[in-house]
Amino acid sequence: MEQQILTLVTFFPVIGVALLLLVPRERADTIKAVSLIVSFVTFLFSLLMYVMFDPVANGMQFEINIPWIAAFGIHYHLGIDGISLLLIMLTTILSVIAILSSWTAIKTGVKGYYISMLLLETGMLGVFVSLDLFLFYVFWEAMLVPMYFLIGVWGGPRRIYAAIKFVLFTMFGSLLMLVALLYLFFLYHGYAGEYSFDLLKIYEMPIPLGAQTYMFLAFALAFAIKVPVWPFHTWLPDAHVEAPTAGSVILAGVLLKMGTYGFLRVCLPVFPEATIQFVPLISILALIGIVYGALVAMVQRDVKSLVAFSSVSHLGFVMLGMMALNVQGMEGSVIQMINHGISTGALFLIVGMIYERRHTRLIADFGGLAKSMPVFSTFFMIVALSSIGLPLTNGFVGEFLILLGTFKANSTYAIIAASGVILAACYMLWMLQRVIFGKLTKPENEKLVDLNIRERLVLIPLIVLIFWIGIYPKPFFIRMEPAVKAILSMVHKVDRADVERKEGIHVAQPTCVGTTCTISGGGAGCGK
Repeated sequence: MEQQILTLVTFFPVIGVALLLLVPRERADTIKAVSLIVSFVTFLFSLLMYVMFDPVANGMQFEINIPWIAAFGIHYHLGIDGISLLLIMLTTILSVIAILSSWTAIKTGVKGYYISMLLLETGMLGVFVSLDLFLFYVFWEAMLVPMYFLIGVWGGPRRIYAAIKFVLFTMFGSLLMLVALLYLFFLYHGYAGEYSFDLLKIYEMPIPLGAQTYMFLAFALAFAIKVPVWPFHTWLPDAHVEAPTAGSVILAGVLLKMGTYGFLRVCLPVFPEATIQFVPLISILALIGIVYGALVAMVQRDVKSLVAFSSVSHLGFVMLGMMALNVQGMEGSVIQMINHGISTGALFLIVGMIYERRHTRLIADFGGLAKSMPVFSTFFMIVALSSIGLPLTNGFVGEFLILLGTFKANSTYAIIAASGVILAACYMLWMLQRVIFGKLTKPENEKLVDLNIRERLVLIPLIVLIFWIGIYPKPFFIRMEPAVKAILSMVHKVDRADVERKEGIHVAQPTCVGTTCTISGGGAGCGK
């Protein structure tokens, strides 16, 4: 069972697709029910995997490695660490919630919509479990197709423009990734005498700094577009605003994390010297994203557009913490990936619920909703405060660790980033005040129906996670910590022979005992 659990989690949604193909398109309720059951069973498999996962073990778990196209060194190689585990859990939970939230929102093309949702789930899960770079690339590209259809078919008035823009940006980055992937493939052949896309083997290969630089830039650009890092963010607001509610939830909750995950899984450990070389540049871009995203969000008139631009700011925090290259910053970065998926996903759900009732998302069309929709307003306020980073909510844990790690690495960066927290409070609280507080002045809002049972069931799991992570995040940290330390040890490794040959000096390897690192002879430590 252990060896097959990753295959079950990844491909069970495809079984659901096969079942849906047998259901006549006129039976919409059956299609919805099958999709919901399949996504829920996938979540149960991921929950079983969470229970089976050893939180203190080093290395990959549930690993399976079977030759696929042996002549080219391509294997069906899957495995996860604590970082992958948390992102898989986030994906399966949000997939169930997204499907349940679509129950009344999607009225045309129901069969195609739910097939796209299930295929998208498999594509996203495949990225997080792949340890073969060819397989990673296949899943990376595979998820593009169903997301294109979700935006282009079931999106808003400008859906075609948004879908094409999303595809063009992503494919441009993917093309660069493919070129770098092939170069890495042949480079490994020159090093080991065999062809392989095995990521764990590639980790062991020393790569000259010049080659590292070019390949890092190619991979990093592909991942930066997906994050999206400023200034590669321009596709995101269009995609978010035009996508159906469930599409926005998955896009914000999971797809953006594929970019940050790519940095952690590929860029940092495979190209450690290039990573350190580009830390200042990426950190500055992240800081610009934090401030720019918050300022632009502040002037939005559409609630959904405001939430979309807030993602640019929040993902800037994720990248900044990662580039601190220390345990606090990187753990904060990983937990903030999860937090952003939960809080921003919930915000998009809430916007979708009010849009179904009023068919408008303009802030000016609301006001005083706390009087006509008290339950809705309560959920809205809790989620918005978690997005700001209020203590005892999930957002505070991630932002605090990111600022702590960044301050250790560069205090100036931390001070600038802290302004993003203040700006987030400004735009989010101002939006809350205009939407749910104040006088109920619009007659259309007086008779709005509060959340029904299904809508409450959609939001309650996310509210539970908001407070769970905010009050007791230890289960998440103990699972990610070995993976975070392993990545940092690869980033900060020093090739003694190469340094001696190039510079004629002796630089000792960092010696780590527990969480303390000592180093003799100069050079970089492990960041602990």
